[in-house]
Amino acid sequence: MAAWLPCWRWGWAAVSFGRHRRLSASLARKTPRAWWLPACRQKVSLSFLKRPDLPSLAYKRLKGKNPGIIFIPGYLSDMNGIKARAIEEFCKSLGHACIRFDYSGIGKSDGNLAECTVGKWRKDVLSILDDVAEGPQILVGSSLGGWLMLHAAIARPEKVVALIGIATAADDMVTQFRSLSVETQKEIEVKGEWTLPSKYNKEGFYQIPYSFIKEAEHHCLLHSPIPVTCPVRLLHGMKDSIIPWHTSLLVADRLVSPDVDVILRKNSDHRMKDKADIHLLVCTIDDLIDTLSTVVH
Repeated sequence: MAAWLPCWRWGWAAVSFGRHRRLSASLARKTPRAWWLPACRQKVSLSFLKRPDLPSLAYKRLKGKNPGIIFIPGYLSDMNGIKARAIEEFCKSLGHACIRFDYSGIGKSDGNLAECTVGKWRKDVLSILDDVAEGPQILVGSSLGGWLMLHAAIARPEKVVALIGIATAADDMVTQFRSLSVETQKEIEVKGEWTLPSKYNKEGFYQIPYSFIKEAEHHCLLHSPIPVTCPVRLLHGMKDSIIPWHTSLLVADRLVSPDVDVILRKNSDHRMKDKADIHLLVCTIDDLIDTLSTVVH
């Protein structure tokens, strides 16, 4: 049974699916460790991961203590978003390692966006884990990045020690597509692309190739238990008009980990980038570092 842990001071509530019962209380009383103070201004330069037969990936790596933090962006987002930069600044204040990167076909990375798939972006995440990151890592995945972080944790359980999902979009594009009428699905198949309305794109919509949806079907996770055993925190805004907050509850229910919390913010939207959202995010990272410290060191 899930335990509902209200915390009105924050305007959110935590749902715990495992033995972990202290998150709500600890975040309510905690200010993350002095991250608003001027951090040591270590220069974080742009680097490129060269990969045989695969596009080079652009990334920025902050060196520091373990566990390191890797931010995994959302659909068509790059490494320069508000959440990614806030996490890096927080890691600077703690002296912890941090990596942010662009998927192939996005931002400064090489590759053709029209040829990208969930499977190829999954390989990008694993390349960063395998060839850039050192030691145990906490993955922070936003939207589509939350889906990919689950795949990375399944593929690299020895390296991924915790997960934080922000509006985790597990299986979402496939779920949305399958909710369309059969006639509409056929029209999209014939046309070869799906015009998906979005207020987060300057054109007001995304043009998603039909081939992208069909390939994504091979990476769905919610049809069976998700074999991730590390601690997981799932943050979600209840005013998210893109990914229903119930999706995070479903992910939590599918995870086999005994240590899973869902934190719902009543007035937050899909991006969760307001000041209070960012504060909650860095507090969650801080709490996980505390939790893992006795295991990592």
